[in-house]
Amino acid sequence: MSMEKRRVAMIFPGQGSQTIGMGKAFYDNSALAREMFDKASERIGVDFQKLLFEENGQINQTAYTQPAILLVSMIAYRLFQEAHPLEPTLLMGHSLGEISAVCAAGAIDYLDAVELVHKRGNLMQSACEGIDAGMMAIVGMGDEDVEKICTDARNKENKSVWPANYNQDGQLVIAGLKADLKSLESVFKEAGAKRALVLNMSVSSHCPLLASAQEPLRVELERMLKDPFDAPVISNVTAKPYHTKQQAVELLSEQLVKPVLYKQSIVGIKDDVDIAIEFGNGKVLAGLNRRINKEMPTLNVFDMESLSRVIEELS
Repeated sequence: MSMEKRRVAMIFPGQGSQTIGMGKAFYDNSALAREMFDKASERIGVDFQKLLFEENGQINQTAYTQPAILLVSMIAYRLFQEAHPLEPTLLMGHSLGEISAVCAAGAIDYLDAVELVHKRGNLMQSACEGIDAGMMAIVGMGDEDVEKICTDARNKENKSVWPANYNQDGQLVIAGLKADLKSLESVFKEAGAKRALVLNMSVSSHCPLLASAQEPLRVELERMLKDPFDAPVISNVTAKPYHTKQQAVELLSEQLVKPVLYKQSIVGIKDDVDIAIEFGNGKVLAGLNRRINKEMPTLNVFDMESLSRVIEELS
């Protein structure tokens, strides 16, 4: 089977993939990338050159992290499609990356998407203000064991902790109040976890603590999204495809308070795609994919060199 006829999943990373300097190779070598940077800066009043190319503390604040990651992902995607137009079989992302996927599906303009995720970040930050929220990675335990500890902690001790990101076998990120997460470190370790690590985050994504952000986000989604979708998008909430504005409005609002079923999504698409291409900074999802499904190779477009390499592989 030629590469052209291969069934391709186009995938997009979420928070945690950001680094200073991301997108610089695109900016330095592409007029289109520079134009996208400038227009995005103008749209939300943020200097993306400063944010991405100079050392600063803002890059890790969710209201800035989200538009920065989405912008670099969409530049990578646009440059790829200009050089080598290829219809995706399906699109998906991890958390914030699902909105990049919806953008790549043509259901929202990239500038609207930059504004949308900037607002999404602000809404998430506001929902967690004053409650010292956080997230913790649990490594080396089965999902059911982690889920049981969380359920027991909620039901028996009134703690606020929930499973948030199903990344791969033996790696589940949980979210909740930081004090409650920390109080469970020893519980997880005694139950067999190799690591129970509180992450450097000031929000607790994908859990009920973000409920207050749902309705305002839904209003923005309703305003900005449009039909039709060029390709189906896999939902983080259900691990199943959707392809209409109305489904997207519901699922992306729900995604704030429900866990990201990333592992389940990659397992679910194994019979539908032959290859994945990750667009955006780093190789976070390629690493997860390799551990979830070795049979599905993942290519990466994150700078001009990798763009050329992927086009060569596909030709």
